[in-house]
Amino acid sequence: RMKKLPKTIFLIAGETSGDTLGAELINSIRNQTYGKNIEFIGAGGQKMKIAGLDQLFDLTEHAVVGFWEVLKNYFKFRKLFERLIKLAIKNEPDAIVLIDYPGFNLRFASAIRNHQRKGNGAFKKWQPKIIAFVSPQIWAWKENRLKQITTDFDLMLSIFPFEKSWYAKRAPKFPVEFVGHPLVDRFSIEKKENNRISSNPDLFSDEPEVLLLPGSRQREIERHLPVMLDAVKIIANKIKIKVLIVLPNEKMHNLAKYIIPTGTEILIQIGSLEKALEHANLTIASSGTVTMECAWFRVPTVVLYKTSLLTYSIGKLLVKVRYFAMPNILAENEVFPEFIQNKATPENIVKACLQILQNKGERQKILSELEIISRQLGEPGATNRAAKTILETIE
Repeated sequence: RMKKLPKTIFLIAGETSGDTLGAELINSIRNQTYGKNIEFIGAGGQKMKIAGLDQLFDLTEHAVVGFWEVLKNYFKFRKLFERLIKLAIKNEPDAIVLIDYPGFNLRFASAIRNHQRKGNGAFKKWQPKIIAFVSPQIWAWKENRLKQITTDFDLMLSIFPFEKSWYAKRAPKFPVEFVGHPLVDRFSIEKKENNRISSNPDLFSDEPEVLLLPGSRQREIERHLPVMLDAVKIIANKIKIKVLIVLPNEKMHNLAKYIIPTGTEILIQIGSLEKALEHANLTIASSGTVTMECAWFRVPTVVLYKTSLLTYSIGKLLVKVRYFAMPNILAENEVFPEFIQNKATPENIVKACLQILQNKGERQKILSELEIISRQLGEPGATNRAAKTILETIE
């Protein structure tokens, strides 16, 4: 006899990358036998909405980064947060799946657990399974969050292989599943067929294509794009290059148009990052999820990151890993040159870029490291495995 099927999964994703992941997860759950009639409610972005999320509001529109930005927007986030808590309590979902976005989502999990601990009468014990999809980078900083995570969450779905053993050492009873990295499915076929350009060090054209990825949030674009533009201007004076900027949406596109000096011949494209990566010879990118995509497409990348002084100073005290970019963390080595804060100058970036563009040995070295990194990301089927595990947890 089948038990009554779980009917609702509550989802939260607060950034562009989480929205993509959330949409893939919804589709993967729908593809499972027991996932057909599940309802999805919560907050995400446009992709999750299209996939069938009954969306309270678009949380990705409000994405900010850094302590200072969060403080400035504190009351706005507080309001959004409280609306979501009320929605969850009202709907009593069977599972709450919190996708990445740790600053917001870890607090959300705690708030739900606190509500439960108060109890709601003898007959009304709502016991949702709380699941994190993508581990917060507590191995890099804020290890003190471990206790809260193991108390508030029922399951951690991890996308990097080393995380499972990291948790096992520190919290052996806490269930962590390494499901693999969603990138492996997202781009597998295109990558294999079209990646002749970037993954052959000899195929660098006479006019290499340089891709600029300044970030997905307003602050990132304001801080990174001017530096990137200065850098490519210097490079273009030395060698012939084509430059393309990829931005996540119309809003960031409009912002970029203000920053780019008039009369600059630069192509701008909204979305379709994979298309751009298939043709790029080199990327200058903001440190974030996008650096993994550059690694996956085997495109040598120079990484930069600039944030407010407050955020940087606090971060510097807390961060325990040597590198910023995820591919470098996985390789335990600076595969992608990275320049953080004051080091993120046009001169430093130019030097690193020219080294890659003009030195075949340097490219060869980076490309072989990227092969090794990609092999660490698990087999295809990450969101499928995540979907199965979520359904088993709420069965």
